[in-house]
Amino acid sequence: MPEHMLIVDLSSGRMRREEIPPELLRAYLGGRGLGVRLLRERHTLSPFDPAMPVVFAVGPLCGTPAPTSARIEVVSRSPLTGTVYDCSAGGRFAWRLRAAGLLAILVEGNSPRPVVLAVTSAGEELLPAEELWTKGVGETVSALSGRGSVAAIGPAGENGVLFSSVMMGEGNAVGRGGLGAVLGRKNLKAVTVDGDRTVPVADRVRFDRARADVLRLFRASPVIFGELGISEYGTPALVDLMRQRRMAPTENFRRTVFHGSSCYSGPAIRAAYGAKKEGCFGCPIRCKKRASDGRSLPEYETVSHFGALNGISDLHAIVRSNDACNDLGMDTISAAATLSAWGEARGRFPSPEEIGPLLHDIAHRRGEGDLLAEGSRRVAEALGKPGLSMSVKSLELPAYDPRGAYGMALAYVTSNRGGCHLRAYPISHEILRKPVASDRFTFSGKARMIKIAEDTNAAVDSLVACKFAFFGASLEEYAELLAGATGEHHTPQSLKEIGERIWLTERFYNARNGFTRADDDLPARFFTEAGSSGEGIDIPPIDRARFGEELTKYYRIRGLRDDGSFPDDGFLGRQP
Repeated sequence: MPEHMLIVDLSSGRMRREEIPPELLRAYLGGRGLGVRLLRERHTLSPFDPAMPVVFAVGPLCGTPAPTSARIEVVSRSPLTGTVYDCSAGGRFAWRLRAAGLLAILVEGNSPRPVVLAVTSAGEELLPAEELWTKGVGETVSALSGRGSVAAIGPAGENGVLFSSVMMGEGNAVGRGGLGAVLGRKNLKAVTVDGDRTVPVADRVRFDRARADVLRLFRASPVIFGELGISEYGTPALVDLMRQRRMAPTENFRRTVFHGSSCYSGPAIRAAYGAKKEGCFGCPIRCKKRASDGRSLPEYETVSHFGALNGISDLHAIVRSNDACNDLGMDTISAAATLSAWGEARGRFPSPEEIGPLLHDIAHRRGEGDLLAEGSRRVAEALGKPGLSMSVKSLELPAYDPRGAYGMALAYVTSNRGGCHLRAYPISHEILRKPVASDRFTFSGKARMIKIAEDTNAAVDSLVACKFAFFGASLEEYAELLAGATGEHHTPQSLKEIGERIWLTERFYNARNGFTRADDDLPARFFTEAGSSGEGIDIPPIDRARFGEELTKYYRIRGLRDDGSFPDDGFLGRQP
C-alpha cells in the first residue's frame, strides 16, 4: 500500500499530499530515519530559516496492534545545539496521524500570522490562531480538543526559548533540543490530527505470533514488570537505583549522591499523589503516571534535575516545576540544568520558592530569564565561567553521571544530537541488566557496544517503537512484527544496517555544519574532579587518555578517520 506525507508551505498556505518513494522507506523505515532523510539538501540551513523543514513522522508499525508503536518523531535542526535533531513522544497523536492516511507531515515556510494546522482523513486546513497565541499548553489543548489529538507549543516556543518543547495533549513532550522554538518562528501554534482509517496488516498470522512473543517477553522482564518496577512506579523507579550506584548528578554534577533523593523516589511520588498508571495508545507497559487530580507526574530526569541537581528535596516544589514546564512548553532537563549552572556560577542554587517565577521569566524572556532562555552553555559563557555548563554540543546532560558508567561517558560524546542518554542508552547494559555492574568502570569493549547500540536505537526510533520495549523484546521480534505488518522481509541485521545508515547520515550533516572531534568531548569537570565515593564504591575522575583511546577506536569501528571525519565527501551520493 502506498504511503503518503503532507507537505505544508506556511508562507503561501499551500498544502499537498505526496506519495513517499518506496525506496526511501526501505532505506530509512519511517520516523527518525525518514525525517533525517527529508532534511537532505537543506541540512546546512539555520534552524530559523523559513526553508528549514520540521518533520512529524510515524513508523511503519503505527496504527497496527504492535506494542509501543504509537509514537511520533519530530525532526529538524536544533536552535540549541545546531545539530540535526529528532525527538519522540507517545500519546495518541501518532496513531491518529496514521489513521488520517499519513506517515509524515513536512512543514516549511513561515506563516505571516499564528495558525493551527488541522488534519483529518478528509483533508487539511490552516486555522487562525491569534486568540491562542500567548496561551499556555493546557488552555490551547482544551480549546482544540474537539479536533482530535493536539501537539502544541506554549509561550516558551513563541518567544524562542532555545529549549522549548512541543507538547502532546496527553502530557507527553517532544522535549529536548528546542524544536518548539522552530515552530514558534514559523508561527505554528499547534497541529491537530483526527483520522479514522484503519491500517492493514499484510500477514496477520505472522504478525500475531510476533506480537504474542513480544508480550511474553515483556511479562518476563524484571525491568518492565519485575523488581525495578518501570510499569509500577514509572521512570522515577530509577531514583533509588542511581543513588545506590552513586551516579545521581547533584549540585551541577559536583557530587554524585543526594541524600534527600528518597523524598522524590517512585514510592514517595505514589504515596504523595496517588499515582495512577497510564500509557501511550495501546501500550501494555503503562509507564506514565498521573496524580489523582489528573496531572501528569514527572519522569526520572525531571525529579532528579529539579531535585538533586539543584539541591532540592521538596517533592511538591519539583512537581510544580514539572507542571510549569509542561504548560509553558519547556524541556525540564535543560531548564533545570541551566538553572543549576547559573546557580553554581552565582554561588547559590535557586530555592524551591524561586524556581517557579524563574521558569515563567525564562518562558517570557523577562529579566534574568532572557539570558537563561539561551541554555546553560551560553549562560556560562556570558558569566565568564564556560566550564560550568554540563553539556555536550550545548545539550545539557541528563541524570546519569558519566563517572559512574563509562559507556555512558562515551555515548554522551558520540551522540549526534548532543549530550543524550537515549542514542545508545548503555545504562541498560551497564546497570539495569546486571546485579553487580563491576564493568561499568572500564572502557574495554565500550566502543563496539556503543556503536551497535546506536545503530539499533536509530532503527528503533525509525520503527517508531519505545526503547522500554527493548528491556524485554529485541530487534528479532520487532523484525518479525514489521515483516508481518508490511509483507516485506526484515531481519535484525537488516534493521541494524538501516540504523547505521541513519546514524552516518546524521554525522555527515553535522560535519557539514562544522562539528569535529573537538565537539565530541565531555566537560572538563569529569576528568578532573571525583564523584561522591563511599559505601564501598569509588567514583574517580575519568582517565582522559583512556577516554581518548576508546573514542579513537570508536571512530575506526565506524569507518571514520581518527579525527572523526569522513574519509571522503561522497557519502550522501552513495545513500538512497
